[in-house]
Amino acid sequence: MIAVIGSSNTDMVIKCAHLPVPGETILGGNFFMTAGGKGANQAVAAARLNGDVTFIAKVGNDVFGKQSIELFNKENINTEYIFIDDEHASGIALITVDDGGENCIAVAQGANGNLLVDDIKKAEQVLHDADIILAQLEIPIATIEYIASFAKQYNKKLILNPAPACMLSDELLSKISIITPNEKEASMLTGIEINTHDNAKQAAQSLAAKGIETVIITLGEDGALLYHQNAFSIISTNKVTAIDTTAAGDVFNGALAVALSEQKNIEDAIAFANKAASKSVTRLGAQASAPYRSELSEP
Repeated sequence: MIAVIGSSNTDMVIKCAHLPVPGETILGGNFFMTAGGKGANQAVAAARLNGDVTFIAKVGNDVFGKQSIELFNKENINTEYIFIDDEHASGIALITVDDGGENCIAVAQGANGNLLVDDIKKAEQVLHDADIILAQLEIPIATIEYIASFAKQYNKKLILNPAPACMLSDELLSKISIITPNEKEASMLTGIEINTHDNAKQAAQSLAAKGIETVIITLGEDGALLYHQNAFSIISTNKVTAIDTTAAGDVFNGALAVALSEQKNIEDAIAFANKAASKSVTRLGAQASAPYRSELSEP
């Protein structure tokens, strides 16, 4: 079983010719609304790839929260530990996507920012039962620190997707089994500017030196860099025409968790995650873009 702990948002998306600069108004973009949030995206991605998923999250007592839970149930995700917050609204993300598939995102955390340690304690049996714990950084850092300490204490495999990018303490990093930053996130965590594979390797070694067992730096269309057991590998990905990269990293992480829960080795797990992520960028939306297992020609 995979325990995904993280955020749930409603995404409001506008498709435009280009991303607006400060002070600029762009007319003519298409609008649509869809479910999002990094935690929710990863939970849905894992469930669509046949993962057994329990999602631990918090939503507001509002129409967006109720709609989100209904959608998770339709995806066969266990929603028993999605807590209702009567004081904070559900999370909202405003997303602009250009014709090249690049995006910019502003998020109002809402109830996500109130997913507290006491909530996680209510779900501890789920964490004990989980084969993989998957978390991101759209919930309070204190909650992430508690999850990491729990995983370390009970020898549970924790995948941390350090997004959105922020600085993390060495103490927290030392408790993580697998970390999956993109190039920008790896640069922030290490202070190493990444513009070549050699820079990425330096950053990966820097993260591993903090006590992380496995470092995976996602490289977009170049695939992913793996640093594991003192060895580097570049795991390539399919070349596709991207129309929306919004949830590519989330699909990658959800797929990685599924593959590892199925006892795939780390290289094969990354190849599977690359395949799922490359499929997701060929269509619009966050959760809507997550592929099903049958679409990947994967048993």
